[in-house]
Amino acid sequence: MGAVVQSFFDRQTATVSHVVHAGPGSVCAVIDAVHDFDIKSGRRRTDSADQIVAFVTTNRLRVDWILETHIHADHLSAAPYLKEKLGGRIGVGERVREVQRIFKGIFNAEAEFATDGSQFDHLFTDGEAFTVGDLKARVMHVPGHTPACVAFLVEDTVFVGDTLFLPDVGTARCDFPGGDAGELYRSIRRLLDLPGETRMFVCHDYPPSGREPAWETTVAEQRRSNIHVRDGVSEADFVALRTGRDKTLEMPALLLPSVQCNMRAGHLPPAEADGVRYLKIPVDRL
Repeated sequence: MGAVVQSFFDRQTATVSHVVHAGPGSVCAVIDAVHDFDIKSGRRRTDSADQIVAFVTTNRLRVDWILETHIHADHLSAAPYLKEKLGGRIGVGERVREVQRIFKGIFNAEAEFATDGSQFDHLFTDGEAFTVGDLKARVMHVPGHTPACVAFLVEDTVFVGDTLFLPDVGTARCDFPGGDAGELYRSIRRLLDLPGETRMFVCHDYPPSGREPAWETTVAEQRRSNIHVRDGVSEADFVALRTGRDKTLEMPALLLPSVQCNMRAGHLPPAEADGVRYLKIPVDRL
């Protein structure tokens, strides 16, 4: 059985969210959903997530899973909002605990903030099998961009998060806390060992001039033409290229608000004494 994929592109954050299902009236999973956030005003909106709600409702889909490929640093997760509207379980890779421990210290989070992943409904292990209705799925742990990155292989289709971009864009950065370029290379080779015809969906697209945003490719195309990690590129060459390139990149505009929420499964920090929830900016820390 083949997986049917509907994708939604958020231009503000260049994020692609996906709904994977077997057809109208079936069970579905939502992957990497966006909660819109205006950094200037500190206000959230649900425009992007409401597109997913409308699609699920129109196609009579039943949400079983709301999946995160990792703790995103470029957008706030809409997982709690979608769970409230549509049901489903929020799942992430089990090494989210490492990310929580790292960022609890960076943000000096409240003492009660648990670093055991308990904010999520399910923590996936490497190789774990699960289902999306009648669709068979498997988890692949692909660290390097972050320690907790996973890919979700659903039948003939793999959702790789930030690990790989389209071939003309390359690969994820590795300079966030817990990132490792060598580890990313080895993770990517695991993905590229999948059958060549495997469809691959990415979580972001930053298209070169003249190309419209896109998000689907194949394993064979990545092996043939990915500008950072095509066949023939050694681990040493990739690490040199990736670390050199990372030194030239600015931090994502929404990194600080995003991680504070996403390490909590998309929830804001608890309200303070005045009833307001605040997001912190650690000065001279990152």
